[in-house]
Order: sequence, then C-alpha cells, then structure tokens
Amino acid sequence: MSKFIFITGGVVSSLGKGITAASVGQILKSRGLKVFIQKFDPYINVDPGTMSPFQHGEVYVTDDGAETDLDLGHYERFVDEKVSKYSSVSTGKIYQKVIDNEREGLYHGATIQVIPHITNEIKQKLVDAAKYSNADIIITEIGGTVGDIESLPYLEAIRQARRDFGYKNTLYIHNTLVPYLKAAKELKTKPTQHSVKELRSLGIQPDVLILRSEVQVPSHAKDKIALFSDIEKEAVFESIDVDVIYQNILDMKEQKIDDFILKHFKIENLVEPDLSKWVELIEKIRKLKKKVKVAIVGKYVSLHDAYLSLVESLKHSGYYHNVDIELTWIDALKINKDNAKYLLKDVSGIVVTDNDIADCYDGKITAIKYARENNVSFLGLSNGLQLALMEYGRNVIKISKSEIDKLNVITDDQFKGAYRTNLLEGTKVQSIYNLETVKERYRYNNTFNLQYKERFLSEGDIVFSAYSSNDVLSAIELISHKWFIAVKYHPEFLSRPLKSHPLFNSFVESLLK
Repeated sequence: MSKFIFITGGVVSSLGKGITAASVGQILKSRGLKVFIQKFDPYINVDPGTMSPFQHGEVYVTDDGAETDLDLGHYERFVDEKVSKYSSVSTGKIYQKVIDNEREGLYHGATIQVIPHITNEIKQKLVDAAKYSNADIIITEIGGTVGDIESLPYLEAIRQARRDFGYKNTLYIHNTLVPYLKAAKELKTKPTQHSVKELRSLGIQPDVLILRSEVQVPSHAKDKIALFSDIEKEAVFESIDVDVIYQNILDMKEQKIDDFILKHFKIENLVEPDLSKWVELIEKIRKLKKKVKVAIVGKYVSLHDAYLSLVESLKHSGYYHNVDIELTWIDALKINKDNAKYLLKDVSGIVVTDNDIADCYDGKITAIKYARENNVSFLGLSNGLQLALMEYGRNVIKISKSEIDKLNVITDDQFKGAYRTNLLEGTKVQSIYNLETVKERYRYNNTFNLQYKERFLSEGDIVFSAYSSNDVLSAIELISHKWFIAVKYHPEFLSRPLKSHPLFNSFVESLLK
C-alpha cells in the first residue's frame, strides 16, 4: 500500500510547509519512488476560484481543471509531477460531500457529526489520492496552524489515519518556528515545545521536526527540543532562510531526511539521488549578473503572490538565458495615457496578466498600446488576449466605442484545465514551440467573437496563430513588431525551473536583443 506523510505547521503561519512538502517530494522522487502531493485547506470555500487574490494569492489550475491553492504550483515546480483535483481538498468540499450524502440518505438516518462523518470523508480523500495516483508516497500538507479551530477535523483525521493504515505506513512531520532574538542574540526553543505539546494534546506525536529559523540551530538547542518533544535527536532537522528557494532541496538532502523517512517506512535498496541538475541551477542563479527589466501590469500587484506562477516562469526563462529578471509592478488602476511613458520608459518587456475585472481594462489597454507603438516586447496572458484585440480594434481598425464590447463573447461555462491547442503553420507561435499541437491549461469564461475575424485579418499585420480544440482563438501575434504575442491560456502553469516554458524562453530572448 501507499505510505503517507503528513506535514503540519506550528507557532505561526507561512512557515513554508508547502516548500517542505515539495522538497521532500523531490528528494524521494530522486530516490526512485513515485510521489503524489495533496493539500488539505481548512477554509470553508469549496475552492479558491471565487476568492480575491488579495485574500489567497493566485488560483493555480491543474490539468483536470481544479482551481487550487498556490502551494500546488510549488509541488509541480519542485517535483515535476502533475497534481490533480485529488490534490486539493477544502473544508467546503468535505462538508458539501457529507451534506449531499445525508440528503441522499446514505447515512441511513444517523445524526451527522464531525466524528465520524467529516473525519471519515477526510480520510477517504487520502484513500482516493492513493488509488488515483498509485504512488509509493502520498505527502499531505495540512493548511493552517496547529491550534486553529478550523484545522481540528483534519488533525483528528490524520490521527486516526495511523490507526487505520499502521505505524510503519504513516509519518508525521511538524514544521515549527525557532525565533532568533537579535537583541539577546539567542534562539528560543519554547515556542516549538509549546507547539509540539499542542499537537500531542490532539493525539499526534510528531515523528520528525523541521525547525524554521533565520540562523543555524545549534546542536544543544536541537537536543533540548528533542528531549522535550520526546523524539530522537536524529529526527530534528532545520530549514534555514535561503537566498534561492530550491536550496531547500539540497539542505534537506544534506541532513539525510530521506534516509530517516525510508528507515521509518522500512523501504530499502533504492537508488541514490542525483541532484546535480539542481546544484547546477542554484549555482547559475547565484552567478547571474546581467539584469533585464520586465513590467507586470495587473490589478493585484500589491500582493505578488497573486502572480506567483508568472513570476517563477519569468525567472525560469531568465535562468535559461543567464539573465536576472528584474520586475516592475504596475497597478492597472493607476496607469493611464498621461503617465504610461514615465512608468514604462525603462522596461524591456511588458506582461499583461489575467484577472477578468472590467475596472482595470483601460489601464491594461494603455500598457498594451505603449508596447505596440514603442516596439516593446509584449506578452498577454488569458484575458490579455482579449484586451490586446480590444486595443488593436480601438486604435488600428478604429472600431467604434459602441461596438468594441461585442468583440468578447461570454461563454455559458468557465473552461478550466488542459486543452489541445492547434498551432498554425508558419506563425511565430508555431516556430517557438516547433510543434503542430500542444496541450496548455486554460481558465476563462469569455472568448473572441470570431464574427470579427476577417475584419482584423484584413489589416494585414495581425495573425491568429492558434485555436483550442473547441475552436476558441488561443493566440495572436503581430508581424511587424519585435515580439508581440498574446495567448488565451496560462503557460506559466507549465513552466519548471529545470524545464522552462518555450513561450517564456522566447519572450525573454527578445528582451536581450
């Protein structure tokens, strides 16, 4: 059967549980194991699809169309294994399923309670993930912080999981903060002791502790933590602040966390990991000297996590070309024709993001117009394609204001997930991929009105480069421009640090010319 690793967090939020899950996943994969990662989120929303990016960062979309937490992006980028709807579980989904079951009479008149009905449904999500993935290791990150009311059903469920699956088939990893008091020049272990005590009061004895700290945790502090947490000293690991996020993989491996995990699970005779490509990548990142400036124009730029996958994708292609991508964040609500030249004068490239909010259309269109008229490399993503067509329709084709809104058609459903995308031969987009057909991930509910197709193409400079399998316009480009491409899909969800996306590679290459 599959082995289960549960990752919890204590003391404070934002300790990097997702990075821990992703790093451990990559290390175990490099040992020859099949790994599947999932996230249990305690919010009552069914998924983050309707949540403001200000609240929850970006919505990450999987191949099978699940709208998920941004941590799933970390999982895919680190482990390079696809996540799915089985990777994303929320309290809203759990309660919705239990209530639906109750309405259908599946509980035979029983009183519905958190235990056993909610906890049983949570445990079923573990079983479902194991059956779907057929993975050797299921890594499950529990959202929130130990002590939160919202997380209690999940903690109770994973406590029961050890009884259900067996001691040697389950492992609890607890991430905690070891704060460093600069004034006293001292690390404090007490928060970790209290966090473990809280976890143990819920019936969970952690098998592994990962200590998050600004500075290295000395041996005597680890001894003290191990003693009061009632675990082996060899089970205490540290996660120190790093300058390159992927260094966490190497740090965890250097501490031999994989050996400890495999010993617990009694898994033997695996290959030794080859992490040399990660070593090379990290060395390359640290040696980057040349910089190139890219503007990201969007509504939620005050929270950079709203565009996390985009930022990472630009960085990946920067690494590919040995250049450091310097980002300029432009609030789409604040850019206009009067200040665009000032805000964008120093950038080599402009990216207009998704977020289908009409109040930021004018600002984004202003940025697109600047890119087109000043021969600045431009990449439009998802609704950025609609906006590029609106800008071209307004200012080149001279479509009237009363007619411009007719360029967009609202679809009955939101299209989510991976769709086959056909690239037209002889186009720039097709030459970038060097393929006739690709699969890209979409998330949209509006499309270009193809009744206007001939009117646009008759202009002679614009090219419709790709269509999805459901005949939706998926890419456009300008012939006379240095690099001007907009796509209906989200290439940022498919970029990986060791396998950057060709569209971003081409975009970054154009910035260097």
